[in-house]
Amino acid sequence: MTLPDTMRAMVLTRHGDLDAYAWVEDWPRPEPAAGEVLVKVGATGLNNTDINTRTGWYSKSVSEATTGAAYADVGEDDPAWGGAPIRFPRIQGADVCGRIVAVGAGVDAGRIGERVITDNWLRDEHEPADLDKTDYFGSERDGGYAEYCTMPARNALAVTSDLTDAELATFSCSYSTAEGMLDRARVTASDTVLVPGASGGVGSALVQLANRRGARVIAMASEPKHKAVAELGPDIILPRAPDDLRAALGAETVSVVADITGGPQFAAFLDVLERGGRYTCSGAIAGPMVELDLRTMYLKDLTFTGSTVIGPDVMANLVRYIEDGSVKPVLAATYPLHQLREAQTAFLEKRHTGNIVVIP
Repeated sequence: MTLPDTMRAMVLTRHGDLDAYAWVEDWPRPEPAAGEVLVKVGATGLNNTDINTRTGWYSKSVSEATTGAAYADVGEDDPAWGGAPIRFPRIQGADVCGRIVAVGAGVDAGRIGERVITDNWLRDEHEPADLDKTDYFGSERDGGYAEYCTMPARNALAVTSDLTDAELATFSCSYSTAEGMLDRARVTASDTVLVPGASGGVGSALVQLANRRGARVIAMASEPKHKAVAELGPDIILPRAPDDLRAALGAETVSVVADITGGPQFAAFLDVLERGGRYTCSGAIAGPMVELDLRTMYLKDLTFTGSTVIGPDVMANLVRYIEDGSVKPVLAATYPLHQLREAQTAFLEKRHTGNIVVIP
């Protein structure tokens, strides 16, 4: 196969608003280094990490909810997910589905032609369990908002599926985040899991993956989205922000809260947890600054877990779930890559259910 020397790409030039992106039609196509593969991108999913990194929301100097706009004060030392700067220009986009079209030294050429999705966590080859030596695809190295991207061969996971590229591009970030949260909270069939933000990419994945474990699932979503959320199979659907969450639950008890929202409902989530319950968190799109009554935590014997870097087996398991049909994509919309700004605007408006994807 003859490969072009250049490619089209959406390039992030700095922290800021949507105008921080530059559409470039002659960006140099990357070459796979030793141990890497070159992937021709078929589709790339959107996620909050891209937006939060673009805006610098991860900086401790920012206390607002995720808005997608530029923040007035972004710390220079901690603007990315790992609490460190990233280098610009940067091509974001972690959730790639595509095909391997070339390989670097040391990679089996038989992999050329494989259809793959990404394991986004870039682990140290010699110390894969060291969380401090873990980077993220599309953050610490260029990702998939382009026609081609490179990645370590071990991060390109072969998948056999009749799903479209756009459908497969909905899985990597959202579903692995959700499965990582459920792993950290040790969710089993004996649990009842409350899922705030159940209509979003991670929320819709949480509903499906908790169901897969046999847990009882209570989803929270805005009422116009209840019909779409019901198709995911939760046992109960509640409004997004009931005035009295305990009253809305009625006789239901909750053993696990799987939260990616945070914000003003945080105290209510803890209040409805049963004694010995678990709260697991992998996001704070409704606001990172919350009030915690320590008496609620210790008197109810609660366990809190943060979840960012997933276990090394999560993505391999997820591929298996995709291939056996035990999870399904929730594709809300597709946009051409050059309309990434419009796609992120729609993503931030939160009128959709599931994931939004861009196509090169």
